[in-house]
Amino acid sequence: AQPVLTLFAGDEAFQSNTRWNSAPNAAEIRAATARVGSFALAEGSADSALLVSLSPGAYTLQISGANNTAGVALVEVYEIR
Repeated sequence: AQPVLTLFAGDEAFQSNTRWNSAPNAAEIRAATARVGSFALAEGSADSALLVSLSPGAYTLQISGANNTAGVALVEVYEIR
């Protein structure tokens, strides 16, 4: 189904994505995945991805299915400098 990736700081959701290539920074996401050696995200895929700059602290990623759908998700987190 369609995964929804949401980033939280505490109980505040401040970034969310469905379909990575619809993100405003899709070109940067594409370049970052190549730079860190992760698997390539296919154009037009239903994959979700975020590329954000974060201050030090605790964060939570949540993956849910759009429209209450269910599925299996794999999460990869990279530090990019």
